[in-house]
Amino acid sequence: MRASLYRYVAVASVILCLSPLAVRAQLASGTAAAIDTLFSPIAHAGAPGCAVGVYQNGAVTFARGYGFANLTHDVPITPSTRFTVGSVSKQFTAASIALLVRAGRLSLDDDIRKYIPELPAYDAPVRVRHLVHHTSGLRDFWELVGLAGMRYDDGYGVNDMLALAARQKGLNFTPGAEYRYSNTGYLALGVIVQRATGQSLRRFADSALFAPLGMRETFFLDDHTEVVPGRAAAYSPAGRGWKVDIWNNDLVGQGGIVTTLADLQKWDENFYDARLGGRAFIEMLESTEPFSGGGANDYAFGLTIQTYRGQRLVQHTGSTGGYRAALFRFPAQHTSIAMLCNASTANTTSLSLRMADLVLRESLAPAAPVAASASTPARSRSASSVAPRPAEHVAIIGRYESSELNDAVWEIAAGDGPNSLQLRRPRAPATVLVAADSAFQYRDSSGLVLQFDALVRGRSPGFRLTGNRVAKIQFTRSKP
Repeated sequence: MRASLYRYVAVASVILCLSPLAVRAQLASGTAAAIDTLFSPIAHAGAPGCAVGVYQNGAVTFARGYGFANLTHDVPITPSTRFTVGSVSKQFTAASIALLVRAGRLSLDDDIRKYIPELPAYDAPVRVRHLVHHTSGLRDFWELVGLAGMRYDDGYGVNDMLALAARQKGLNFTPGAEYRYSNTGYLALGVIVQRATGQSLRRFADSALFAPLGMRETFFLDDHTEVVPGRAAAYSPAGRGWKVDIWNNDLVGQGGIVTTLADLQKWDENFYDARLGGRAFIEMLESTEPFSGGGANDYAFGLTIQTYRGQRLVQHTGSTGGYRAALFRFPAQHTSIAMLCNASTANTTSLSLRMADLVLRESLAPAAPVAASASTPARSRSASSVAPRPAEHVAIIGRYESSELNDAVWEIAAGDGPNSLQLRRPRAPATVLVAADSAFQYRDSSGLVLQFDALVRGRSPGFRLTGNRVAKIQFTRSKP
């Protein structure tokens, strides 16, 4: 009874708690109450949640915590709780690159092998600008990790992922031609900062970004064993409860930032007053580049430039382990929504836009369906309705391996039903393979596409694999 009472009081105090931030103005009480209602499903005992902020005209007008930062010790989330923010970190990596470009210490047109010679020399050079705008064609290392059957939560370092990238014999596409989100690209940007300056990305960002802006609670966490006071643990659902979900790696560049609502407001405000870097620096951070063959790409320097209900929106979300984060800025209204969460179930995009609907209701155009942008990955197609082609099965059944995926072995086997096929791969449940659009092309329910090579003596010697953020990975039939 006493424990239950404590949890009730703790949750109530979190919902009503205002941050020790300098809240010089406040949202209208009705708007604040509506935000409380929006987050009420996660503001209860025994559940993780979010720290939520609204920044307007240089002030924090709303800052509250919902749920618990630590379920073991019943520690509530407050507006000053620290969180890991996943890919929201990319804008800080890109800003570090922008500062070095403006200082003449590197060029956006530099071939990345100038700094990372261990990567392969592809048919066309990958340049720094390609990494920034996700037009490099480098395969995403997190997808490679999963396809290779490796653990997502292992203690990887930057060199581990560089070694995986160095195994790739090809690119997803010619650099500059297309957009495909690549964590490998931003990991590489972090390495370029280190090799161009002789400092780690953490040290460079500390001195060049965070210290000048007074962001004392923010840093790139490049050692997962480091004690981080005040940081929320992260969780994912497990049955009727929760399990700890924190990835124990030392990777930075693509992610790695630890921060707070207060520090994000200082960063956000610099996009208006340009105290750090000047106006040309801010314009660079928000600049985009068209594809080499024409067409617009809305991904700038770690930021996506979009329009929401008639208003310009500059935003990025983040996800790593059970952490979720978002920073959505509406420049014309000098208003931003910040959300830092420790529950993998938190849909920060939806929640941020619903908060914007409340806070900016007088400024937004009537709601309309939002078209997919260039920086929104295409949805994986579900299983095709193409008729089965059982005559092909005997030619493709077998075991295959890929040197690009650390020699992972995949198996194509007969399925449980008549004329069916099954894909078996490491650390993944078996999935059904169905015939796709062309001969000897198959896909599974997750969207993986396998295009088998032309037959040699009645059997396919291999296949090329395409996924969400990878394309044309080569598999070769294993020797008997």
